[in-house]
Amino acid sequence: MPLSRQKKEEIIEQVREKIARQKVGVFVGFSGLKVEDFSVLRRKLKKEKGEIKVVKKTLLRLALEKAGLDIDPKELIKDEAAIAFGYQDEVSIPKIVWQFSEKFPQLKIKGGILENRFVGPEKVIELAKLPSREHLLAQLVGSVSAPISGLAAVLEGNIKGLLCVLARCKAKA
Repeated sequence: MPLSRQKKEEIIEQVREKIARQKVGVFVGFSGLKVEDFSVLRRKLKKEKGEIKVVKKTLLRLALEKAGLDIDPKELIKDEAAIAFGYQDEVSIPKIVWQFSEKFPQLKIKGGILENRFVGPEKVIELAKLPSREHLLAQLVGSVSAPISGLAAVLEGNIKGLLCVLARCKAKA
């Protein structure tokens, strides 16, 4: 059954709103992917505060135009079109989609939206291979605390040595 004009306008507005608040978007083709597998992907994205939306290419094009982006989905996706949105950070959603596409080759990364610009599939995969924010913060903390820990160990060794020397001096006196 065809969608009414009002329903199409609602879909366009919903997608435009999602595009406006996303930090990253990933265009995917999913021709041949089983519904159960697609549902697994949807659940994984939801755990990371993301979502995936299946949209007709024409409605997606209109939503992209309304959002001020000049991207033609017909160029990106020949068959079914979907876009995964990430609202928290720029890495987690591309990482999930990329890992999923490694397991299910029917899911193809076609490109993405980053900083309100279109990026190719190579850039999306490059983003997916970056370490997570938490991992990068842990590396930073380790890098900053290493010199301090070293200094503390040296000072602790010097204090123990000094106490030992003082103890010997007192013993001789």
